[in-house]
Amino acid sequence: MQKARISNAAAPYLLLAPVFIFYALFWLTPVLTSIKEVFTAADGSFSLTANFRLMGESDLFAEAMINTAVFTIVSVVIEYLVALLLAVLLNIKFPGSKLLTFVSMIPMAITPTAVAILWKTGLLSDGWINSMLISLGFTDERIMFMNIEGIRAVIMVVLIDAWTVTPSVMIILLAGLQQIQRDQKEAAYLFGANKWQTFKDITLPALKPSITTSIITRMIAAIQVWSISVMVLGYSKVPFLVERVAFYTEVIPGVDTSTKLAYTYSFTTTVIVLIATIFYLRISGRGKKANG
Repeated sequence: MQKARISNAAAPYLLLAPVFIFYALFWLTPVLTSIKEVFTAADGSFSLTANFRLMGESDLFAEAMINTAVFTIVSVVIEYLVALLLAVLLNIKFPGSKLLTFVSMIPMAITPTAVAILWKTGLLSDGWINSMLISLGFTDERIMFMNIEGIRAVIMVVLIDAWTVTPSVMIILLAGLQQIQRDQKEAAYLFGANKWQTFKDITLPALKPSITTSIITRMIAAIQVWSISVMVLGYSKVPFLVERVAFYTEVIPGVDTSTKLAYTYSFTTTVIVLIATIFYLRISGRGKKANG
């Protein structure tokens, strides 16, 4: 009898053992190796700060930090607001809402490479964006989108990312809206609440889990942005933290300092993601207690 109990208790761990072994070999081992490299100086000695000093002195580090911060804040705000607006609109189920839902979800079906090709061909001087703007009479001259630099280039990447990602955020929020009981809204209207009060005091609090999930996932992805920027504009045009990792890995590989910089940028990005996630969870948790 005792043996049967032990077997039953151990069964879940035995079933999960292949997953643990897989992650230990193909995830945990590379992670521990990269952490070791971050705190190993070029001469092989242990150092807490050597590689971080090297990263701070590297080209475009400050710009990559600023661009990543701006992109994360602006993209999360824009994508969340647009997604919330679309989710509320589609939840009404007006005539044509199914068609609008289908059209809104089209960007989700396009691969990142195809998205980059689509927008790069549009942003060229003779691309489809300029052709459309000229044909509609918005401008007489072609706009050189590919020559945009600085914060304007960051905003352009934000808009491309928003077009791609907003549908996935919208789906999360729409699923949350459909879980809200209609009786609660009807009761609010019965007691004299208007639409804004009902939305603010019933809909938004009920959406809290969906909002938390969507914001955290988007914030993590936004901090790690790089592929759209590189595929559309190329390396170093709009530097981001993870873009620097790819740059030192793919553009100038084989150099000891480039390897150290890639590891250090990757470690720094991971720490920033963890801090940002914990900070948001604490802020949202305080807001929940205050409302409670």
